[in-house]
Amino acid sequence: MDIQQQLALLSRGTLEILPAGGLEAKLKLAEKEARPLRVKAGFDPTAPDLHLGHTVLLEKLRQFQQCGHQVIFLIGDFTGMIGDPSGKNETRPPLTKEDVLINAETYKQQVFKVLDPAKTEVRFNSDWFGNMSAAEMIALAGKATVARMLERDDFEKRYKNRQSIAIHEFLYPLVQGFDSVALNADIELGGNDQKFNLLMGRQLQENHAKSPQIVITMPLLEGLDGENKMSKSLNNYIAIEEAPVDQFGKVMSASDELMVRYYELLTDVDLDDVRAMHPMEAKKQLAVRIVARFHGAEAGQAAREGFEKQFAKKEVPDDIPEASLAATDGNLWLVKALTETGLTKSNGEGMRLVKQGAVSVNGEKVNDKGFSLMVGGSYLIKCGKRRFLKLEVTA
Repeated sequence: MDIQQQLALLSRGTLEILPAGGLEAKLKLAEKEARPLRVKAGFDPTAPDLHLGHTVLLEKLRQFQQCGHQVIFLIGDFTGMIGDPSGKNETRPPLTKEDVLINAETYKQQVFKVLDPAKTEVRFNSDWFGNMSAAEMIALAGKATVARMLERDDFEKRYKNRQSIAIHEFLYPLVQGFDSVALNADIELGGNDQKFNLLMGRQLQENHAKSPQIVITMPLLEGLDGENKMSKSLNNYIAIEEAPVDQFGKVMSASDELMVRYYELLTDVDLDDVRAMHPMEAKKQLAVRIVARFHGAEAGQAAREGFEKQFAKKEVPDDIPEASLAATDGNLWLVKALTETGLTKSNGEGMRLVKQGAVSVNGEKVNDKGFSLMVGGSYLIKCGKRRFLKLEVTA
């Protein structure tokens, strides 16, 4: 890819790229020096398994690999024992060394389902911090002021609310920032809740007479509830290690509104193509992609076939009436289709049933009163508990 093609791909789905114009400058420098950029992302092994929320960063790292750059997957085994307080309103208990090592080992097994091992450097920050003397750590602590640390949003809130902040928590941004010094990072990726820590890396690199890294922040992926960030504690997650049937079913349970967001952050698919798809088909194709990524292409297709057969067996009677209706302007309003085929007595009844979640199309409940059916589509419509119809939409 040329530089403009790389910029288009690497900027996709990002929240901020700091400083402005910095990524393009780094890409030009790499081209001039005929070397790959060193792209770093750190992961604290706070839990033994990863979910799709973690793969937002992994997907962006994979795109850097696709552009020919070197990825550094940094496992924060040392920082994990400090405990990052990001987003927390109280001190977070650190992990034991044993917990960190167990979780780190499972991370290594999971990330290569997304990343190319040949273009990935796996590092542990205990490699340099494990040998750092107390004097050196105190010298590192001298690189930032308490006032600077209190600029971090979560620290500022806790300070104002008179909640405790342990001294070791101030070390976390410095330790994460020093990782970039040790690794000679050109670019660091992180969630938007990591912005302060990422910028600390730039500051420390300048303090050590190194070229400061470019900071790229990524949004936090919403969970299946569509409101909160994906999290095991909220049970709104899809785990990398889950069985194909579970991954597929969870994707199908997500709202139509989440689809463009998930495609943007978890795939390279053109978003115009996604918007042009019927929501049900977009959801199924995404589910196939996710299963295929972690379990292989055959598993993805098998999960789709299994899902469709299960729905057909569970819900659909043998003697379903069939009908066809002509669409206008390339689509047919679902509520109108319900009325014209006799499934409902009026558009008002149809809108009420849709609002109540009593109407489904191809096995998925429809909650949008403006939902439309596309020309050329074949649809299995269920209205209420017992009314079914197979509908062909013609031009």
